[in-house]
Amino acid sequence: MTTARDLSIVALDVASDRPVEQGDLSLALAGAEVLDLIAAGALTLDGDRITPGTQSSTGDRLLDEAAASLVRQEPFESVEDWVWRRGRGLSSAYVADLERDGLTARARGRVIPLWTGQTVLVDSPDRHRAGERRASGEPVLAALAAAAGIDDAAAEDRQELTDDAVTTVLAAVGDAVMELEAVRQRKSIEDAAFDNVWRGF
Repeated sequence: MTTARDLSIVALDVASDRPVEQGDLSLALAGAEVLDLIAAGALTLDGDRITPGTQSSTGDRLLDEAAASLVRQEPFESVEDWVWRRGRGLSSAYVADLERDGLTARARGRVIPLWTGQTVLVDSPDRHRAGERRASGEPVLAALAAAAGIDDAAAEDRQELTDDAVTTVLAAVGDAVMELEAVRQRKSIEDAAFDNVWRGF
């Protein structure tokens, strides 16, 4: 199991109680992939620059795809650039991957027993492991879940994160999520102003 996969499972697990913005989740998943690739020895960080390592299989389809897409010429990509580039639509890719592995199903309606089209997790060892990791308050998963809007990270959890690479990645994810929220707010203000103009006619 990877941090990115655990994060996608946790996001699906809480989706009915606490809707998650897909853009925020995609950015957090891209950050999780960087951390997973560091752990696999597929890359290292030089400051905030991603330095690719040797290409080898990680055993995870999406993580291998991420490793294959690393920029391999100098100047290497910054973590924040990676988060934006790799994060585009990434939450959908993880949902599709979980479905491919039989870890999700389509929910049935309550009144009429037809498929609602909503993706839900099935009971599985992967779901239990991700849930246990979340319940334990593991700091990296907690910080990524907070960035994605799934959980609120406690201050003590953030203080436990002393690894430079981890803090660099989490800072890049946090900055990207804030920038995306600023874009959403600007669009909302512009849309409201446009609606007001039309109401005036």
